[in-house]
Amino acid sequence: MNTPDNTVTRQIVLDTETTGLESSQGHRIIEIGCVEVINRKLTGKHYHQYINPEREIDAGAMAVHGITPEMLADKPVFSQIRDDFMAFIAGAELVIHNAPFDIGFIDAELRRLDSRHNTVALNNSIVDTLLLARGKHPGQKNNLDALCKRYGVDNSQRELHGALLDAEILADVYLLMTGGQTALMLGGGDGGDGGDETSGAEIKRIDSNRKPLPILPVSEDELVLHNAKLESINKASGGQCLWLSDAEGKPS
Repeated sequence: MNTPDNTVTRQIVLDTETTGLESSQGHRIIEIGCVEVINRKLTGKHYHQYINPEREIDAGAMAVHGITPEMLADKPVFSQIRDDFMAFIAGAELVIHNAPFDIGFIDAELRRLDSRHNTVALNNSIVDTLLLARGKHPGQKNNLDALCKRYGVDNSQRELHGALLDAEILADVYLLMTGGQTALMLGGGDGGDGGDETSGAEIKRIDSNRKPLPILPVSEDELVLHNAKLESINKASGGQCLWLSDAEGKPS
């Protein structure tokens, strides 16, 4: 789908699983999961690959993702999947939670092959959702599980980390976290005032030929409660309750 200026925004939400925490210590990627987002819509297209790391997996890492050496024994090594992976992410903006971790591992794999793609940042712009979340929610937990809870994303299937599942969950979180109202059309539905049309949710307008809304009379009890609330506001504001002034016929 094209945006109003006929450009396409392609993003790849990406996650990896690894043999350990530090690529500088020779740890390797064992799983890559990616989902495609075009113009803020999930396309259903994804890339997923398990990789034989040609080394042992730390026990602590296995406890997190549950991937064992036996599961990877017959999987391709990184050099065999590099071209397909790089083709999938080519030209896209990468959306990654704690991007330095994943990008560090990918770059280490590419450098190990002396690839022409020696750093992902030369070929792709990168959005770090961890930094984004910290900016929006300072002082709070901003790991993926915490963000799922905050934004109402179902992660009930996430007993263990998995690259593709985590990428799918992160895509939902990212779209919700960045999905605030970016444009509002107040004119005609065809955008005739020259303003850009929003690519977000469709704006629903009320039919001008609809039946009049019923007017429900206020009961005596409701009126008493209403006036009591106004008096409470007036007292708390030092006599500055404008609604009470209007109700009493005083100038506001």
